[in-house]
Amino acid sequence: MSRRFEELDWQHTEMGELILRRRFERTLQVDVYEVKLGEEFLMSSLFPVAEIELARLGLAACAGTELDVVVGGLGLGYTAVAALEEPRVRSLVVVEALAPVISWHENQLLPDARTLTGDPRARLVHGDFFALAGAAGGFGADSRPRVHAVLLDIDHTPRHVLHPSHAAFYTPEGLHALHGHLHPGGVFALWSDDPPDDDFVALARGEFASVEAHVVSFANRLTGGTSANTVYVAVASGDDDEGR
Repeated sequence: MSRRFEELDWQHTEMGELILRRRFERTLQVDVYEVKLGEEFLMSSLFPVAEIELARLGLAACAGTELDVVVGGLGLGYTAVAALEEPRVRSLVVVEALAPVISWHENQLLPDARTLTGDPRARLVHGDFFALAGAAGGFGADSRPRVHAVLLDIDHTPRHVLHPSHAAFYTPEGLHALHGHLHPGGVFALWSDDPPDDDFVALARGEFASVEAHVVSFANRLTGGTSANTVYVAVASGDDDEGR
């Protein structure tokens, strides 16, 4: 039997204390991996459904047979691993601001880490996704300047960000800069912990040809009820409007 509770890693970062812990949930008879950043509870392996659907819904909206994909935020790896299950993905760049999170995967501290680090299509990049999204060029050294999909799961919601510097991304200027990183017809997909936000949908529609908010419901095994997250899927115009 697993230990009842084990702290697998603790690191001080510029965003606060970062903790990876594993505990044995006796009511479900499973190991649960959890991440905290300062006072923020970031993620749990009990609830990966919407993170997986972020990849599936985002890539389902992509046309083409060979896809270059960027994932913003590595976390426990569910979105990245789900993206690699799509056979059309030929390259995957995962941008993570917190170096210890990358080391968790490289050191095999998480159950599916080998699936991600052992896939030659995937590359883990230590960097600030939001700074890269707002700048010219690609997402890290040797990455492609334009990609077919960007899948983002960093902040809790567009209104509840982990760091004040992230807020500029959720503006017309921030989304316009991201749009410049996408091929015509490319997809931007975003995870959110809140129900669909009509204001954010309207904001995204000012930049993208179409925007849809998907409510992803899943069984909450702790409460016995149902919980839900939102995945926004925005598709860029099919015209090459880089110079607009």
